[in-house]
Amino acid sequence: MRQTYAGNADFPPMAKAYQNVSQVVREMGLLQRTKWFYALVAAGIVVALGGAITGFILLGDSWFQLLIAAALGIIFTQIGFLGHEAAHRQVLTSGPANFRLARILIGLVGMSYSWWDNKHTKHHGNPNQVGKDPDIAVDTISFLEEDAAKSRGFIRLITRKQGWLFFPLLTLLGLNLHLQGLKYLFTKKKVKGRWLEIGLIVGRLAAVLVPVFIMLPLGMAFAFAGIQFAVFGVYMGIAFAPNHKGMPIIEAGARLDFFTKQVRTSRNISGGWWVTTFLGGLNYQVEHHLFPSMPRPHLAKAREIVRDYCLSNDVPYTETTILRSYAIVVEYLNRVGLAASDPFDCPAVAQFGRP
Repeated sequence: MRQTYAGNADFPPMAKAYQNVSQVVREMGLLQRTKWFYALVAAGIVVALGGAITGFILLGDSWFQLLIAAALGIIFTQIGFLGHEAAHRQVLTSGPANFRLARILIGLVGMSYSWWDNKHTKHHGNPNQVGKDPDIAVDTISFLEEDAAKSRGFIRLITRKQGWLFFPLLTLLGLNLHLQGLKYLFTKKKVKGRWLEIGLIVGRLAAVLVPVFIMLPLGMAFAFAGIQFAVFGVYMGIAFAPNHKGMPIIEAGARLDFFTKQVRTSRNISGGWWVTTFLGGLNYQVEHHLFPSMPRPHLAKAREIVRDYCLSNDVPYTETTILRSYAIVVEYLNRVGLAASDPFDCPAVAQFGRP
């Protein structure tokens, strides 16, 4: 069986849908900046980071330091969320100021802003579209059956069970994000702010790792670094994975209207303010894709507008719980991974064993 992709015929065009919703959003002032909110977020991050540093100094040679490592992984992810919002011009008034802030914040978590921005911009323009969205390109995990079928060797073994392996593999995502960014900075010919980003990444790694390896025994230091990278990777992964994985895949040549493309391929996560805090506003993925520059505090109100419009116009609006979203991701990846199975394998034998 071949995976099918959605195209123009599957989704009827929504004439003036985005224009109508956008007009209501603007009239309600939901695109205005909320500096007070981001000032509080920044203050909270500074206090948390200060507490982690203080705890590291006071604990000394103790395995409780691994709790500090885990806390740093969480704090760096929250800084990453803030950097993501700055890149979308949600935080400050002017675009250039937002971009400068985003470059600094994303560099402080060990990633290249240029690499991430190039990738993320393509994703926002064409979410879940074959050949255009880099977020569904194969990278150990296959998000398309045609990619799964092409896997070979050890990767093929992973692909067959990739749904179950997805969350364990996220422990390596943090390290991969660092390496991908550095590779981009050192190999791409034209990169704006190349040396600033390299300096930020190297300086950040030095600021985190040098004190760790100086003050802690070697084994504990490696464990500290491993836990910090793992928590950062898992947290980043579980924040971004529910947004589009398992939603319709758009065929390469499809030309859909903006509203349809963004709403049909995105999934919201219910749960209220605590989920919004935990996921950095990414739980309102539908609204974020429709209005990328909308500040986090306004997304909940925008959700009511968009959801009501979708209901009145028979447009599916996808929202589920955070745990259900993870189950959907696992199920979808396992289904895609079946393409990497041996075509001569018998499902009944695999399930019940050989006679």
